[in-house]
This record gives sequence, C-alpha cells and structure tokens, in this order.
Amino acid sequence: MRRSTITAALAFLSVTGIGAQTPAPSYTYVKVIDSMVAMRDGVCLHTTVWVPQGYTGPLAIVFRRTPYGIDGASGAGFTAATSSMRELASDGYAIALQEIRGKYKSEGKFVMQRPPRDRRDAKAIDEGTDAWDTMDWLTKRVPDNNGRVGMLGVSYDGWLVVQALMDPHPAFKAASPQASPADMWLGDDFHHQGAFRLSYGFEYAYEMEHAQGFDTGFPFDRADTYSWYLNLGPLSRVKTEVFKGKIPTWNDYVAHPDYDDFWQKQAAVPYLNHPVTVPTLNVAGWWDQEDFYGAVTIYREMEKHDPNNLNFLVVGPWNHGGWGGTGKSLGAIDFGSNTADWYRAEVQRPFFACHLKGAATGCKPAEATLFRSGENKWVTSTKFPRRDGVKATPILPASGGRLVFDGLTRAIGADSFISDPANPVPYRKRPIQPTYGPGSTWRTWLVEDQRFVEHRPDVLNWQTDPLDKPITISGEISATLYASTTGSDADWIVKLIDVYPDSLGPVMGGYELMVANDVLRGRYVDSFSKPRALVPGKVEKFTVDMHTQEYTFQRGHRIMVQVQSTWFPIIDRNPQRFVPNIFMAQVMDFRKATHVIYRSARYPTHLTLPVVGP
Repeated sequence: MRRSTITAALAFLSVTGIGAQTPAPSYTYVKVIDSMVAMRDGVCLHTTVWVPQGYTGPLAIVFRRTPYGIDGASGAGFTAATSSMRELASDGYAIALQEIRGKYKSEGKFVMQRPPRDRRDAKAIDEGTDAWDTMDWLTKRVPDNNGRVGMLGVSYDGWLVVQALMDPHPAFKAASPQASPADMWLGDDFHHQGAFRLSYGFEYAYEMEHAQGFDTGFPFDRADTYSWYLNLGPLSRVKTEVFKGKIPTWNDYVAHPDYDDFWQKQAAVPYLNHPVTVPTLNVAGWWDQEDFYGAVTIYREMEKHDPNNLNFLVVGPWNHGGWGGTGKSLGAIDFGSNTADWYRAEVQRPFFACHLKGAATGCKPAEATLFRSGENKWVTSTKFPRRDGVKATPILPASGGRLVFDGLTRAIGADSFISDPANPVPYRKRPIQPTYGPGSTWRTWLVEDQRFVEHRPDVLNWQTDPLDKPITISGEISATLYASTTGSDADWIVKLIDVYPDSLGPVMGGYELMVANDVLRGRYVDSFSKPRALVPGKVEKFTVDMHTQEYTFQRGHRIMVQVQSTWFPIIDRNPQRFVPNIFMAQVMDFRKATHVIYRSARYPTHLTLPVVGP
C-alpha cells in the first residue's frame, strides 16, 4: 500500500510519464465544498467536493477515501489534467475526496487496516460505515447530483473501496478497487506466506504512524539500507530501541507472528461472501511490488458470488498503480504500446460512464482483460484463471543446471547450498535506497535483471535450452520443492525467469526477467496458524504459491528457475534455528545451514506451469 505522491495529482497515485496523446480534460474543476462531515458516532472527517465549470445536467459523484491527504503538497487541490482520473474528469463528474479517521485534518484515531465491525454491535463503526455515512451526506448535499456514486482508488484507497462494498449504500453504483490488499499476512504488503516483508513493513508502518499525516521517511544513517538492516541485527531491537513502542503496527507484528485471529479478522475474503450488487472493476498489475495477491484474490472471491455478471478483472503489465501513467514500459522492459492509456480510455472510462451516467456502452467489459507480456498484446477470457486450452505442465530441474519438460530421471539427484543469515542475498541491486527514497528502484525491482545474483553460491539456477517454439502460460503457477535443511527452519524463495537471447545486444542480451516469484517460510509447511520446527536432514515437501501470470516465452529464449533462501531486506532473515517468534530471536539463534533441493522420481521437485495449447 504505497504512499501517495500527494502532489498535483492530489494523491490519486499519479505517475510520471503521462502520454502526450491523452486528450485534455474538457473541464476545469473548482472546489465547492470543504467540510468536516459527521459520521454516525460524531467523529468528523475532512471532505472536499470539486465540480467541473460549465457542466450542465445532474452530476454523478466519483468518491475517493484516502489516508494520504486530499489537499496536495501545495494545497492546490484536484487538478484533472494530471490526475490518473483525467479521462473520467473529461466526462464531467463531481469529485468527492475524504481523509479517513486520524489522518491529516480528519478527527478520530487512525487504525491500520481497521477490521470490519461486529455487525451485532449497533454502535460499531468501520471504514464501511464511514463510506456509507459519507455517501448519504454527499447525495443530499452536492448540488444538482443524480443520486449515483462511484468509488475508485489504488492501494490503501482501493482497500477502502472494498470495505464500502461489504455493506453498500443504495447510491453506490460502480466500484473499482485497484491494487487493493486482501490479506496482509498471506500475500500482500506485510507478509508473504509467512515470511515478514521487513523493509516494507518497517518503513511503511513508520511513515503512516509516526505523524498525523504521512512522514517523509525513516531517518536512515546509511545510504545502503541493506547495510542498515543487517547492522540492526535481530528484530527484537526494533520495538524497544528503534521505535520505542510508539508504532502500533510494529507492535502488532511482534504480538502476532503467525496467522492468528488478528490477521484473519482483517482479511477481506470472509466478508465478501454475499451476492455482488455493485458493478465492480478490479485492477491489478503483473509486476505490482506491493499488492498483486490482494487484487486478484478479491476478484476471485467476489466471482464466487456473482450470479448477475457484475464483477470484472483487468491485469496489465504494470507495477503498483502503474495504470495511472502511460504503461509503455517498466524499467528496461518495453511493452510496445501505451497500455495504461488504453485501459483508462477503453475500459475504466466507459465502465463508469455506463453505471453512473447511463451511457449505453461499457457496462460489461470482458470478464477478464489481460495483457500478455512477451507477445505484448491484450487478450480476454470468460474465466480467470483461464481454463480452456490450458494444461498444467511440470518443468523439472535436472543435473548440470538443466531444466526440462520431458519427465523425471530415475537417478537420485540433488543440489545444495549454504545459506548464511550474516550474508543474505539482496533482493535488488545494491545500494538499496529507502523504499520511497530519492532514486529508489523499489517501483521497478520486480523487472530487474536477475544476473546480479545468478553466480552467488547460495542461489541455485536451472535453465532450459533455447526454446524451439514459443511457450505461453496463462493461469496459476506453483513450485513443489522436496527439500531438507541442517537447520530447523528455512525460507524457500522461487523465481520463474525469462532469459533473453544474447543476440539482442548489450542492453537486453541475456537479460533475466522475473515472470513470477514468491517465498514460503518453512515453519508453516503444515499450517499457517501453527508453525513447527523442521527436522534436520528430513526431506519434506514444500509448496510455494507463485500466483498467476499471462506470459509468452518467445522462441530462442530460455526458461530459468532460481531457488534461494534469503531475499534481504524485503524479507527478514530467518534464523534457520526454530524459535517460537522470529521477532524475538536473539543473535545466537542465527546460524548457517545447508539446504538441499532433491530432484528424482521419489522426490520430484518441479514447477507447474499453465501451458496454453496442445
């Protein structure tokens, strides 16, 4: 849930590189309301409303709630021309913006990811009741409105849209949760499958809770945060020595290391088990460095309860919020067209125009609109993940660093490496700047060339021969590792990589692009709620969910798989000696361990790829 830029885009997560061909908005927006709106418990939330000058006819309302501030860094307010809403703004809407409880000018207490209320308590509040109360107020107070409200937002703002969908106001007619987290322990900002996202969880919690607004960043005293976090030592120092108990979210990490009721209560899925009544356009990016899991999970859960076909999904070749720019490229990877401009003009704009203004088109986009990187084209599907014409296909490591499709060798084989918590594998090239610091490559690290770690002795590599024909994958990817360790705990990090041909020249020749990846903390091999120690030397089966992808490995490219056990400091260091709570581990708990990945008929380590075609 990245911070907003809080600039001229007015915290709408605008990004640099707006396409020159994007049409200028037809209207200049002026602020007509700046008010403290009372919620049902008396707490007042700072709310502004902007309307287009010269627009005639009733106005539909586009509403956005945020913890990132609504006045902009200069106090300039909503500027349609530079907002990622610029196509919507050109159609003429009333734009309503609100700061959530405890942030900026709003009253009340800020609670990170405030859990949905207990419906049995008539006086209980949550983000959903605040959205409901504000929609009620807006439809009664905004001059000449047509009684229809739509919501959209990216990241935390997208999560606030999801909260409003749990008990929608009658005026709520269109929703677009974009890059919304769904579960902060299983797969979004703070944890991935049990592994703590250290640098992000540390820095974001500080920035959100150190001040009423959004702090400018933790005062690191080293240019390379890899060195800072390594020098920090065990995480047991953070609460008492660094944050001094004053960052509530960090205190929650420490108190709830496992997937207990605290995390389960705030996860979105259990609250979406009712029929979809509000048309919903879910948006995700294949290389979202923060909340890809959440956006797709929300769509999939809502789809289980969508008899009237009101729930849709778009996934493009974007990072977190990247659909607000042009979408032409990400880092060194060029996608051949302005994918984000196309999405906003051809999908988002008509979707809201239909449901809020009564336009005849755009009401029902394709069930799933997906960008297929590698081929660089948009495809559609009536199901997500796609089912027709897709075969779950194993790809297996073999001797000599080979990766093969053609079955298992009967010979017993294995590859091993020593994992040292004192020398962890960096997750991006050093120096690693603060997550939102000047010059940071945080927004593009998922497409960074992986050759910078390929020759480390603690990173295993297997790759195919150059492909003699393209291979397209569409759907769910998983890794099944048969592994052992000399320790009693271990992290398993798996990357699926597209290796470009050397013939492409000095910039892209040999480039290693991560197509999918994730991590599993070994102690959760049986249960995310009940960790256990691994038995030293025992071969166990670990399944790493690598989520979904739509991608073509082109002819002449190679497919590579990498396995490692550290990914620092995006993932905290596993001591490799089982302790009940890693947040309380001590220096003596951190130990080297030898990890072994087995590859044989008995222990068939493999990735399962959803291959399209015969």
